[in-house]
Amino acid sequence: MPVATSPTACCRVSMPEIDRLLSADRRGLELLYRRTSGIEAADAIRLRWDWLRRNPANTSGEPLYWIVREGPTIIAASALMPVRVGLRGLEAEGAWSIDPLVVGERQRRGLGEALLRHWDRQSGVALGGALSEGTRYLLRERLRWPKPVTLPCVVKPLSRRALRQPSWPAPVNQLVSALTLPFVRVVARARPLREQVEVVRRFDPAVDALWERVAPRLDLAVKRNAAYLNWRFVEPPHVRYAVAVLRRDDETHGYAVYRHVREPQGRATQIVDFLADPEDERGLKTLLRWIDREARAEDSDKIRCHVQHTGFRRVLRRSGYFVVKSAVELYVKVNAVDVPADFHGEPDRWHFTLGDGLLDQ
Repeated sequence: MPVATSPTACCRVSMPEIDRLLSADRRGLELLYRRTSGIEAADAIRLRWDWLRRNPANTSGEPLYWIVREGPTIIAASALMPVRVGLRGLEAEGAWSIDPLVVGERQRRGLGEALLRHWDRQSGVALGGALSEGTRYLLRERLRWPKPVTLPCVVKPLSRRALRQPSWPAPVNQLVSALTLPFVRVVARARPLREQVEVVRRFDPAVDALWERVAPRLDLAVKRNAAYLNWRFVEPPHVRYAVAVLRRDDETHGYAVYRHVREPQGRATQIVDFLADPEDERGLKTLLRWIDREARAEDSDKIRCHVQHTGFRRVLRRSGYFVVKSAVELYVKVNAVDVPADFHGEPDRWHFTLGDGLLDQ
């Protein structure tokens, strides 16, 4: 005898089957990018494919994607960047995510939410940044994630053009430049280096010892050892960074990663990533003075840095940086271990920069 089925059961949408991307799926993934984001996005994935495969935190040998198939076609995908995460002296597996991709005719069917839930369940520490409003809504309202934290931004002006805004009329920008020039000259004055800094082509194993010393002082941070830093900042095929290292007695006591960019109202130097002991104010100030010199040599109008850790930000402000509005929100959820109820709301000892995840690309 056939079993009666309720109307609710008849209308229930089955959960999608989520698989790990295989090497044979590469062409299908490129087609998904082409359909959802355009030709340039598909070309970008093709360019970065081998680099993503070499991520030292990725043990599978292929870029980490969770995908949804409909027959032979990939109709949705979630790109992840695996990382090792330091958590108050412990170490856990983590993964950065960007917005899930869903083909237009399959949107509003829960595929994006299902991929986000899968990422959440599979990650010891789930990390997200620069997410769309739709993804942020799902994390807040559907998955009940902790509230996001804003990644603070600080800027140091170097020229009269530093404070100009693209949205302001030219006469207003000229007036602001004239009024602020005396202040900028004081803030931007050159200061001597007091320790040894050198530009390097690659990070050597000495940076591993730096991480081991610093990690217990940070509540939450992506593990910054030589293997990760070389992969993240030396080997990318799509962007070039400069790396400066602070040396003392043949030991590495800090580093800074930076690049120079052209913007609508001038030129800026972006401090993409850095690390030093939070209590080593002298060392961090030395690195900042080095970047001052590099920025002036490139005729930059300002230096910009996004940094979460309160102690680091305090040193930056003492070095002539001031806080500006930041549009970068970080979503963080720790699953690997039990953390205090207030952990996600107290990020003062977290160390995140624009170089974490793919926030600067």
